[in-house]
Amino acid sequence: MAEAHQAVGFRPSLTSDAGEVELSAPMLQEIYLSGLRSWKRHLSRFWNDFLTGVFPASPLSWLFLFSAIQLAWFLQLDPSLGLMEKIKELLPDWGGQHHRLRGVLAAALFASCLWGALIFTLHVALRLLLSYHGWLLQPHGATSSRTKTWLALVHIFSGRHPMLFSYQRSLPRQPVPSVQDTVRKYLESVRPVLSDEDFDWTAALAREFLRLQASLLQWYLQLKSWWASNYVSDWWEEFVYLRSRNSLMVNSNYYMMDFLYVTPTPVQAARAGNAVHALLLYRHRLNRQEILPYEKIFNTTRIPGVHKDHIRHLRDSRHVAVFHRGRFFRVGTHTQSGLLSPRALEQQFQRILDDPSPACPHEEHLAALTAAPRDMWAQVRRSLKTQAQEALEAVEGAAFFVSLDSEPAGLTREDPAASLDAYAHALLAGRGHDRWFDKSFSLIVFSNGKLGLSVEHSWADCPISGHMWEFTLATECFQLGYAADGHCKGHPDLSLPQPQRLHWDLPDKIHLSISLALRGAKTLSGNIDCHVFPFSHFGKSFIKRWHLSSDSFIQMALQLAYFRDRGQFCLTYESTMTRLFLEGRTETVRSCTREACNFVRAMEDKEKTDPQCLALFRLAVDKHQALLKAAMSGQGVDRHLFALYIVSQFLHLQSPFLDQVHSEQWQLATSQIPVQQIHLFDAHSYPDYVSSGGGFGPADDHGYGVSYIFMGDDVITFHISSKKSSTRTDSHRLGQHIEDALLDVAALFQEGQRLKRRGLGEDDSGHSRDSLPCHTRGSRAPTTATNF
Repeated sequence: MAEAHQAVGFRPSLTSDAGEVELSAPMLQEIYLSGLRSWKRHLSRFWNDFLTGVFPASPLSWLFLFSAIQLAWFLQLDPSLGLMEKIKELLPDWGGQHHRLRGVLAAALFASCLWGALIFTLHVALRLLLSYHGWLLQPHGATSSRTKTWLALVHIFSGRHPMLFSYQRSLPRQPVPSVQDTVRKYLESVRPVLSDEDFDWTAALAREFLRLQASLLQWYLQLKSWWASNYVSDWWEEFVYLRSRNSLMVNSNYYMMDFLYVTPTPVQAARAGNAVHALLLYRHRLNRQEILPYEKIFNTTRIPGVHKDHIRHLRDSRHVAVFHRGRFFRVGTHTQSGLLSPRALEQQFQRILDDPSPACPHEEHLAALTAAPRDMWAQVRRSLKTQAQEALEAVEGAAFFVSLDSEPAGLTREDPAASLDAYAHALLAGRGHDRWFDKSFSLIVFSNGKLGLSVEHSWADCPISGHMWEFTLATECFQLGYAADGHCKGHPDLSLPQPQRLHWDLPDKIHLSISLALRGAKTLSGNIDCHVFPFSHFGKSFIKRWHLSSDSFIQMALQLAYFRDRGQFCLTYESTMTRLFLEGRTETVRSCTREACNFVRAMEDKEKTDPQCLALFRLAVDKHQALLKAAMSGQGVDRHLFALYIVSQFLHLQSPFLDQVHSEQWQLATSQIPVQQIHLFDAHSYPDYVSSGGGFGPADDHGYGVSYIFMGDDVITFHISSKKSSTRTDSHRLGQHIEDALLDVAALFQEGQRLKRRGLGEDDSGHSRDSLPCHTRGSRAPTTATNF
């Protein structure tokens, strides 16, 4: 999502954290440190690694194997073929009375060795099986006998009831693509957006790169891929996110919305109580490794540093930090008997809402520092840590951050379009001082009970937080529920202490820093133009009816919409996951292809017919699907080029080609918000109880950020952002173009179906329908907000 902005804006500052000298260590040292970081992560969770490392076996299987060996030995059978006798001879002789003990120890050692060998064999077999990605390349709805066999073997070897890290040892490493293939794919991707002269110049740079530098840089990447868990993910986190010095607000964070059409309760404290309880239930399941996503969701803060931030993750936290009307509170979430009930949490939040005490001077705007440039915030934080260490630790050490806003938000009947836009803006930027942007995520509860998330991007990507958000909405609404009066079910706990008000001893020298940070945050917040609209003419079910990928369908419509908006094509960034690999994160799909451009030109050409446009559309969709599958299987372009660029910087090798790649601007950054847990929602019985997705800021000052989510089968919600300071962009204008483009593409298929039913190409006037230009479909009255 927001990673496109970071990917463009990063400048690899290869200096130490102290900023004293430039890193001159050899590339081998960096590769060694990458592997060391991987091993440190593994050692930090040693016990869980032991429990999950034996998966798909279990510790009970060792006991079963040991018992079987003992039974065989009792029956005077030797399943070890003499190995246990050899082991007994190697054991110390403790005397005749301990002869039986030596036999038991020999059997235990043999059982352990055999058990370990079997587990190792299972892991190797499963890793080989998971390295097969042929299923990605098969046509939709077609499954070959080879893939069916593969599915059966995976089912056999994968075991039952996996935990969070059960498959870590079995996931294959992300492969380093061929550098020749990567350069070829890159040149193919930029051809539609470059003039002949610019393309020839870029191609010449590419040939020079392949001749002079590529083999050396590729060798280092191959070496790293064997030593570290992933050849690119740790560098992506460090250089794209943690070394970025820009404000996190808008540039890096993204947001997730509540249900679009319903609010389960208008009671703010009750909604906060249920939501916080549901989130902590999710954390409980995460700690027990019963769910799939990511360990750094909770108890995590991005700590600012000079030149480079770092991620601080605590093993546990038993409180949340709460912000309301300029004041900070610490709210405990557990007692000795366990997690507080939703009603008890509601009581604590209501106490905060009822607290009449005013904010202290400068406390109200303190959080604006987390929206400031990172070097500035890092320097101020040093003073803050000295003067207000307890309060700062309460915020940074919290499970997550909760903002109880004083204003309502969400869809309104009076002005649906404007209310949704304001809702998105409040989640993405707020007022610049009412979110702690360093926290892994902030739960925002508005005064009318509407919810939302603001998520920091460095620790993980959108599908991870989306998985948590789906669980939260489903749990707080369908499982926990609310009483008839809108409050949480259950009874208050009057014995609970009052929420702890945090006190900040703010030194005079940081008052100016707070004012500067607030001014910058308000400027950045005021410059962002958000537009959200639900497209309800058709949805996923209509697209699937034509045996098309719903994501590719939208991507081609976005190409058409952008061309109509700007009159030209641009590099398009679509994020996809590489979670098929160990510690994989994301890859870029370059959606603006030659095939997509041919389709768009045909749609705008009055001489082109519907069948011609439709044929070109299908070619464009097929090309996009091929790129998507290649990216998911580790054969993308951008992460490989990024890693090659980082190696060149470590080696102080100047590459004009890699510099050219790094300088590219993504004027259209896109992302689909996946719905991952359909079973949690009953879209047929409760069609309004579906998350409306989320959005992010634009990747370029003159570009757009566009995300979309399929809400059930018949609605697609779009989130568009741009900069008001740009004279080239307008989020509402692009939204109208997107709506028109979707309707025009749909009309292609409807017309094709009509012709197929008639079996003839003649229209009512006797002229061939094929001779009618497809551009006539574009003239429609815009959909008004009341249609929402």
